[in-house]
Amino acid sequence: MIPDLHLSVYDEGERNALADAMEVMARAFDPVFGEAWTMPQLAGVLMMPGTWLTIARVDAAPLGFALVRSVLDECELLLLAVDPIWRGRGIGETLLRHSLRTARQRGITSMNLEVRSTNKAVKLYEKSGFEYVHRRPGYYRGNDGQLHDALSFRIDMLA
Repeated sequence: MIPDLHLSVYDEGERNALADAMEVMARAFDPVFGEAWTMPQLAGVLMMPGTWLTIARVDAAPLGFALVRSVLDECELLLLAVDPIWRGRGIGETLLRHSLRTARQRGITSMNLEVRSTNKAVKLYEKSGFEYVHRRPGYYRGNDGQLHDALSFRIDMLA
């Protein structure tokens, strides 16, 4: 774990937080899969009620982020990203645990997520207690035209 890692949570489209998330996204998402969001997409989702963005930083440098949207007592982890040069140091796990803790504090009882089947983050989700729900064959289409299955996961978080 990184000793000086600091997490900040934003419930509204604060410009510096959005810029930090976009900076990480540009490096974290392989363009071949076409999974990176645009600034308008990110800003639009963050303006929705029940949505929060958590940025992981060391000093002022953004290393990763998590984006979560909630409705009533359920939420969805929409994005989780770590700058590739900082991967393998527990940042993704820290962001995920923090997102789960924040959800519990907000009265949320379950979190869902969807991930490309070939994404290495699948191991993190399974290790963190998420249970496989179902597979959507050919759900994602990469920029190269390849189809990729989506895996849906869920964790119940009884307080």
